Amino acid sequence: MEFHQELDARGLRCPLPILRCKKALSDVAAGEILKVTATDPGSVKDFQAFCKQTGHEMLAMAENADAPEKEFIFHIKKRAA
Repeated sequence: MEFHQELDARGLRCPLPILRCKKALSDVAAGEILKVTATDPGSVKDFQAFCKQTGHEMLAMAENADAPEKEFIFHIKKRAA
């Protein structure tokens, strides 16, 4: 999937992936897509709740079990202003 900006949140634990995502989204235009890669298993529920609460759209969520530490990949579309 295409994206406009990428955030590497691997190795970070809650709440840092969400806080870094929020900051990264402030740097992209409305309608653009942010790709986030995280290793915290709690990030799955955290990002779902974050998108629901903020109005951003979760376009895709995937797991990469082949990485040394399981990775969770999210594509989030920034909501319109």
